[in-house]
Amino acid sequence: MSELVLKFSEIGNGDVAKVGGKNASLGEMYNKLSSNGIRVPDGFATTSSAFWLFVDANNIREKLADLMTKLDTDKYSNLKEIGLAARQLFLGAAMPAELKYAVTNAYKHLCGESYFEVAVRSSATAEDLPQASFAGQHESYLNIKGNDELLDAVQRCYASLFTDRAIKYRIDNGFDYQKIALSVGVQKMVRSDEACSGVAFTLEPESGFRDIIHISGVWGLGENIVQGTVTPDEFYVFKPSLRNNKRAIIQRKLGDKARTMIYATEGDQPTVNVETPVEKQKTFVLNDKEVTTLANWALLIEEHYKAPMDIEWAKDGLSNELFILQARPETVHSRQDPLRINEYKLLQKGNVLVNGDAIGSKIATGTVRILHSPADSGKLQPGDIVVTGLTTPDWDPVLKTAAAIITDKGGRTSHASIVARELGVPAIVGTETGTTTLKDGQSITVSCAEGKTGFVYDGKLNFEENSLDLRDVRLPEKTRAMMILGDPAKAFKLSFYPNHGVGLMRMEFIINHAVQVHPMALVKFNELKDPATKQKIEELTANSGNKEKYFVEKLAEGIATIAAAFYPKEVIVRMSDFKTNEYANLLGGKDFEPVEENPMIGFRGASRYYNPLYKEGFRLECEAIKVVRNEMGLDNVKLMIPFCRTVDEGRKVIEVMKEYGLQQGVNGLEIYVMAEIPSNVIQAEDFAEIFDGFSIGSNDLTQLTLGIDRDSAIISDLFSEQNKSAMTMIAMVIAKAKKAGSRIGLCGQAPSDIPSFAAFLISQGIDSISFNPDALIKGIENMNAAEKKIKTIQ
Repeated sequence: MSELVLKFSEIGNGDVAKVGGKNASLGEMYNKLSSNGIRVPDGFATTSSAFWLFVDANNIREKLADLMTKLDTDKYSNLKEIGLAARQLFLGAAMPAELKYAVTNAYKHLCGESYFEVAVRSSATAEDLPQASFAGQHESYLNIKGNDELLDAVQRCYASLFTDRAIKYRIDNGFDYQKIALSVGVQKMVRSDEACSGVAFTLEPESGFRDIIHISGVWGLGENIVQGTVTPDEFYVFKPSLRNNKRAIIQRKLGDKARTMIYATEGDQPTVNVETPVEKQKTFVLNDKEVTTLANWALLIEEHYKAPMDIEWAKDGLSNELFILQARPETVHSRQDPLRINEYKLLQKGNVLVNGDAIGSKIATGTVRILHSPADSGKLQPGDIVVTGLTTPDWDPVLKTAAAIITDKGGRTSHASIVARELGVPAIVGTETGTTTLKDGQSITVSCAEGKTGFVYDGKLNFEENSLDLRDVRLPEKTRAMMILGDPAKAFKLSFYPNHGVGLMRMEFIINHAVQVHPMALVKFNELKDPATKQKIEELTANSGNKEKYFVEKLAEGIATIAAAFYPKEVIVRMSDFKTNEYANLLGGKDFEPVEENPMIGFRGASRYYNPLYKEGFRLECEAIKVVRNEMGLDNVKLMIPFCRTVDEGRKVIEVMKEYGLQQGVNGLEIYVMAEIPSNVIQAEDFAEIFDGFSIGSNDLTQLTLGIDRDSAIISDLFSEQNKSAMTMIAMVIAKAKKAGSRIGLCGQAPSDIPSFAAFLISQGIDSISFNPDALIKGIENMNAAEKKIKTIQ
């Protein structure tokens, strides 16, 4: 169009110097990716030449230079005054006639016969480059209509190059303000105020795991998600399943979305936050088809840019179409080395004060400093922990000195979360009551080292930090080192550890924490006796369509998350192994569980799966597995049957699984059995004819061999896997499995705690050993030493 304004159709990635990273990216996508079905609203951008024309026509350069020399760059004591004065230089200036014409003429060409609303966004010429994230440093203006409003918004964007946060950010990152111009992008407005909007990362934002697309969304305009005003919906999409046209959404999380930002119809402010109707709060902002569409677009954008991306999307409520509003390189995990980790671990228990979403995986201790706005920054001392309702970009200079951040509101893509990741400090967002429960001056511990949920403990608790370069850990050559897992929240982070897969995935953790309800209470809901229990189950299952589907979806999502994290390595999922007293503790469980004197050797494991008391519950477990393997395409999942007492019982279970659509050998399905009962050892040859392999459960096998209740404190000193009888049983079952050509592994703590026990297992020819994550590195060390010793002898 001119050297002052360029249409998106004239812009590409090579034009960062002219229009900044944000606008260059919009032009790139508009020109290169629209043919793939990705919708990018049309628009234009003012150039860096236009910015310098504005600056020089008003003699701003020298005045700015004079102001910047007065800035206190040590404590930033006069940052507010300097920033305000700098912005006034722009706001009080006159826009050159040549620039006015270029902008209004471009606006006329964009709109055609009648003017429509546009979004006006800042794009610094060094913005959104991989080495710096200028996101949120400068201003944007929405719902702008008409020449006068547009010209005013452009001038305010120019002024926003000198917001307090932008001034400090440039200094912190070594950017010379004299070399940075500001381009203004003008884009057709997407009416997300009538629908929804959000953010997508083409990696998992906490761990940096690359095979996940994380999509979050809120009702209305996207500012609520950026500021963390509300907790958004979250969707995790697995890239390999997406590429294979399988059901790729492996996890959903419903956010509260308590408020909706819309355009104001009166008053001075352009937008207003209104309360979201309860029905919409309980409804996901996107359906599965829309999530899949956005994920496919995100994948195409990532492949085009050849880098992990941070993407903003919106849905137009008038046309019901999805649009991409921005795409920039992700700037935190893409620069980190996932194989160099710091492990944090609490060394004592504490009293939990509040909890929320954990950002990062660190632990910090410090003094609570409750701040209600950046104006309270004078109260903050280095090492204090900031506690506030929510943060916006204006908080950036304040947060630099915080040891940790706690907010009442917000989710994993909120401003506080993004800043915490960039600063490398732990944050707990969405606590709801942090500012009211915690007291100013109180000593606390912030722990983000316990999975997706972060905990704030009373007092300064002791913890340890260990640095580890996973490249220094060499996996054993012959014997596979595998993991024992139950918590899906830790799976993505743990996937970076050296491993050959997951040798035991306990589904009980998922049923306890995610499902919470006894499966038979869902199958036979109308037979429940307690009204309060029924009400609680109604609340949990309200969004699932039907109660059985609730169990299947929750269990499937948990299993799929772990299976995706380790894909394509095998993940051996053990079917449920609660004992009756443990099942009874689930919601509705007491109505369906017998009371037993000794649940440890009672109605548990395989015996439940074909028994009328639980067979329908087992059907739901099988349905979840079918979703994971068949619909999601996670065929690295293998199954394991616990506590199978007899060969006939094994056959019954295999038959029931076939009846429920899980047929051994079909689609590569393998079914293993736990070797944890003396009968499994004595008849190992017969069990090998039915099952594809064994996993030794050393705890149960030891207690049943020695006749010890391992929960009994009185005789606990007699319990030892190193007892000669226990080791004889283990050696015997390994030998029989090898003879039958069946794989056999062991799951347990002993091989990491006791080097000689690891050496014993390897000397017997065991195929794999599975460890709890905190014992994995030590276990691998013991395995390597044992293999080396055997190799030396040979």
